[in-house]
Amino acid sequence: MKLLGDLTPQQFLSEYWQQKPLVVRGALSDFECPVTPEEIGGLSLEEDVESRLLQAQPQWQLRNGPFKEEDLTSLPDSHWTLLIQEINKQVPEFALLQERFNFLPNWRLDDVMVSFSPEHGTVGPHADNYDVFIIQGPGRRLWQISHQPSGEAHLIPDMPLRVLKDFKAEQEWVLEEGDMLYMPPGVVHNGVSLEDSISISVGFRAPTKLDLVSRHFAETLATMSDEDDESSYEDSFYHDPGRILQTNPGEISASDLTAIRKILRELPSQSDDELNHWFGRYTTSVPPGHYLPEPEESISAAALLKTMETSGAFWRSEYARFSYIEANNELTLFVAGEAFVINQEMAEGIKLLCGQRQLELAEIAPYLSNNDFLKLLTELYNMGAIYLDEE
Repeated sequence: MKLLGDLTPQQFLSEYWQQKPLVVRGALSDFECPVTPEEIGGLSLEEDVESRLLQAQPQWQLRNGPFKEEDLTSLPDSHWTLLIQEINKQVPEFALLQERFNFLPNWRLDDVMVSFSPEHGTVGPHADNYDVFIIQGPGRRLWQISHQPSGEAHLIPDMPLRVLKDFKAEQEWVLEEGDMLYMPPGVVHNGVSLEDSISISVGFRAPTKLDLVSRHFAETLATMSDEDDESSYEDSFYHDPGRILQTNPGEISASDLTAIRKILRELPSQSDDELNHWFGRYTTSVPPGHYLPEPEESISAAALLKTMETSGAFWRSEYARFSYIEANNELTLFVAGEAFVINQEMAEGIKLLCGQRQLELAEIAPYLSNNDFLKLLTELYNMGAIYLDEE
């Protein structure tokens, strides 16, 4: 059965995406969960893995990992959930799972989260600000949804989680292994494990308008401050020669306000190309506190080609976002906040690279005779954005 059932990707985007939930039975019946409950527990012990443990009884309790083995062995038989964020960075099979959703752009993709719960395990009724596809792994889980308000006034007070009080389910489904539930932002949902079960969540991020504006404005200001001429805003101060005497020093005069408005309205605007370039770097940038795992040693283009011939395949790093913008007969590749202007001979190879997380040598071979393409792959390898199959 198709991932979206009887829907085409375009029908899903037009009728469901960010609009209403969708349940697809057997959507991923061919996907075998690559981790066991024991392996999920093992990952939660590791320092570089983001994990959380939620207990619903005797009262709501949230703990953040890494955990100790005794933290897990002392848990009760029910009413708890263990979650692992960004498991796609730890288990390549989850990174490949993300490719099932390639009808949505790379820049919207966030991460894959996996959760294990015994019977009655839940994170409580809540609403998310992002889109998520919830895939049922081994076991069964009951999902309930509601369109009731989910603002601060409707949450249980003094809670470490945003859990709704007085949740009233409007619809419910029992998901079995391979079933999938799509949840748009803002819809309250509550998942309760009916037995030992694993759920896999493929999340899609959306920047807030405030973050978009503030990050863009901050870069614009930095650019203005870097200008080495008389127009630099950093060295240019507000001045008001020929002031008109005012009777009360407490007044902010109309003429002062006019001068301030003039300064603010004269902020330089960016061209479409400049905005495109900024957005490509912004949306592929590595989050603060994260980094690309660089290889132990940098290698030359010739050495990379030879190694690729041996390994037979390479992967895009799970830590790097790849996107491109094609505008004005020019293609620009964006990787981990870096921009690379691409010549036309490389364009199709770059699109292939952005469209697949794993590439066989046979797929990329037609482009390797292009020295510029090989040099770019080498630069991406040395910065940790791609790695070879044997690594």
